Amino acid sequence: RPSLREKVCAVQGSEQQRDPGDQKSVKIGNQNGKQFNRMEPVKVLITGAAGQIGYALAPMVARGLMLGPNQPVILHLLEIPPAATALEGVAMELTDAAFPLLRGVVATTDPEVACKDVDIACMLGGFPRKAGMERKDVMSKNVAIYKAIATSLEAHAKASVKCVVVANPANTNAYILKKYAPKMSIKSISALTRLDHNRMVGQIAEKCGAPNTDVDGVIVWGNHSSTQYPDVNHGTVAGKSIREAVNDDEYLNGEFVTTVQKRGAAIIAARKLSSALSAASSVCDHIRNWVVSMEGKKYVSMAVASDGSYGITEGIVYSFPCVCKNGEWEIVKGLEIDDRSKQLMEATHKELLEEKEMALACL
Repeated sequence: RPSLREKVCAVQGSEQQRDPGDQKSVKIGNQNGKQFNRMEPVKVLITGAAGQIGYALAPMVARGLMLGPNQPVILHLLEIPPAATALEGVAMELTDAAFPLLRGVVATTDPEVACKDVDIACMLGGFPRKAGMERKDVMSKNVAIYKAIATSLEAHAKASVKCVVVANPANTNAYILKKYAPKMSIKSISALTRLDHNRMVGQIAEKCGAPNTDVDGVIVWGNHSSTQYPDVNHGTVAGKSIREAVNDDEYLNGEFVTTVQKRGAAIIAARKLSSALSAASSVCDHIRNWVVSMEGKKYVSMAVASDGSYGITEGIVYSFPCVCKNGEWEIVKGLEIDDRSKQLMEATHKELLEEKEMALACL
């Protein structure tokens, strides 16, 4: 019976035969209405691919939810050696599903093999906090993981690669990734706060009895943690301001905020497992709006390297409202920020600065 490594080599060999131009920079999907090279497969890396989120994300990517219904993909799936057998099972299921857009699967425990020539990297792998563990212990484990994968990404991924970090602490893991891949563009690395953004949309839509598509312009500021600030002050429901549509400031300033901040914990309490389905869907939304199209949205929440906007320390990975065009994100500037919002934005800013110092102390 061939080993996982032998299977990877076999997949790579056949892939090289059918894709001689794999060193080319792939233009992805439908960027602002203009189509590019739809038949050339896009290589999507998923780390921690045998985990809950990876198991949910891989078929979504293969079905076109990330890059559109006409964009072929090759999935690069990475796991740690103890999960190699489970990863093999995921690869078998992907083959068995016969997805029309799936052109190949590279399943491996070797980061260099996994990162080779990838266009998109979804970083789900990380060390989870376990009972009795101090926050610093978890930080130390994840700093080591992201320092190592940064080296492989920088050396083997395409120069145009787009990365989204999902594993917690997502913002600080993305900061470490950025620090240890200095040759990669600062604009190529992000962390996921789209899940929190989507939670805001879902709560407001439910409260107003409106379709999710009617809710626009919500913002997640700061860290993907319970200090994040879910801001509705610039959002609308069917063109009407959210505050006017909901007509309940006590709810919007209280229950709504805590519901979004603590939604992950509530799902764990209910499922006894973390929120995998919604996280995977949000990863697809994050990448699609970044590299394919904004789909008419006012802006989206992305944790990206601060340029000093809104008084946030330059270089830390902080969630801002962003607009994306031609595969590039830009922080939305000049939004009016009231005093309450400034205080909440600063609280999550402070936590990220503390996480940064803790992470650097672990090196």
